[in-house]
Amino acid sequence: MAEIRIENLTKRFGSFVAVDNVNLTIEDQEFAVLLGPSGCGKTTLLRAIAGLGMADEGRICFGERDVTYLPPRDRKISMVFQSYAIFPHMSVYDNVAFGLKMNKFEKKEIDRRVREAAELLHIEMMLERFPGVMSGGQRQRVAVARAVAMKSEVLLMDEPLSNLDALLRLEMRAELKRLLQEIRATTIYVTHDQIEALSMGDRIAVMKEGKILQYDQPDTVYDKPVDLFVGGFIGNPPMNFISGQVQRQNGQVQVRIGDYSLVPAQSMQPLLSTYDGKTVLIGIRAENMETLRQPAEEALKVEVLVVEPLGSQNLLTVKIGGDTVKVATHPTFQVEPGTPVWLHFPADKIRWVDRESGKLLYPA
Repeated sequence: MAEIRIENLTKRFGSFVAVDNVNLTIEDQEFAVLLGPSGCGKTTLLRAIAGLGMADEGRICFGERDVTYLPPRDRKISMVFQSYAIFPHMSVYDNVAFGLKMNKFEKKEIDRRVREAAELLHIEMMLERFPGVMSGGQRQRVAVARAVAMKSEVLLMDEPLSNLDALLRLEMRAELKRLLQEIRATTIYVTHDQIEALSMGDRIAVMKEGKILQYDQPDTVYDKPVDLFVGGFIGNPPMNFISGQVQRQNGQVQVRIGDYSLVPAQSMQPLLSTYDGKTVLIGIRAENMETLRQPAEEALKVEVLVVEPLGSQNLLTVKIGGDTVKVATHPTFQVEPGTPVWLHFPADKIRWVDRESGKLLYPA
C-alpha cells in the first residue's frame, strides 16, 4: 500500500513560507502532478516528501507509515532529478545498478532488475555505453531506469523532461506515461509545463505561493478552474475573463457587455440575481466561442485585431469592452485584421466568476 497523505505540511526558509499548511492525499498507484509557476513551492514540497528537506510542521505518511522524520534511505522511494544525476565515469549498466548495489542486492537480482528496467526504457542495447556519448533523451532514460530498477512503491520526479527539446519531450511524455502504467508505482511528478500535467497526470495539484488551489482530474481543472489564477494558468491560450454587469429585466437576469445582453443558463439565474447591479466575470475558453461571419441573434459583434495561424487552428485577438479576448477558429475560417465577426457564447461553456474574490461561481 503506497497511499501518500500530507497533513498540514509547512516548510519555511527563515521568514519565507515556501509550503503553507498543505493537505494532500495521493491514492495508491496514482500519478499526481504538482503544477505551478517558478517559486510556488512544488519542488520544496517534493523534497519534503523525499526527506531531502524536513518539514517544519505537519505529517507525511506512506500508507500506515509516518515518514515525516525518516531519512530518505528509510522511506523506500526512488527519485528522478531534473539534472539526470547519472555518473559520467560509469557505464549505463552500472548507473542503473547503482542503487541496487548500495542496498546490497544479490548479483543475480541486480542483473535481472537492470536488464528488466533497461528493456522497459528501450536502452537494453546501450548498457555498455558511457553517458558522455549519449543524447540528453538517452541519459534521461538511464536516470528513469535507475529509479525503476529499485521497484519502490513511491516514485518522485522533479521536472525530468525540462532539459529536453520540444520534440523529445513529446516522445518522452508518451514513454513515461506508458512506463508508469506498467510499473504501477505511486508517482508524484513536478512540472511547470501545463501540457505535461494535462496529458500525463491522473490528478493535478495547481500550486501558488505555497498553497494548493485545486487538486482534481485534468479535464476538471481545465474546464472548471476554481479561480482566476487557475483559469489563467491552465490552457494555451488561458481562459478568457470578460467583465459584464448583472441586470434584471422583466424578471430575468441578463449580463450586459457594452450594448450586448447575455442571458445566463436557467440554473445560474438565482445565483446571479444576487449580483444585481454588480460586475461579474465571464470565463470562457477560446475554443468554446462560436465565431460567425454574419450578424446573428444573441451574437456579439467584435472587430478582429490580430490573426495568428497555428496550423490546427487560427487564433483571433479581439477587444470586448476593456478586455482582450482570444478566440480559436477552424483554420479554414479566414479573416483579416479589421474585419468584423460575431461571437456566440454557449451557455453551458460559460464559467461565472466573482470579480471581488476571483472565485468560480459553480452552476447551481
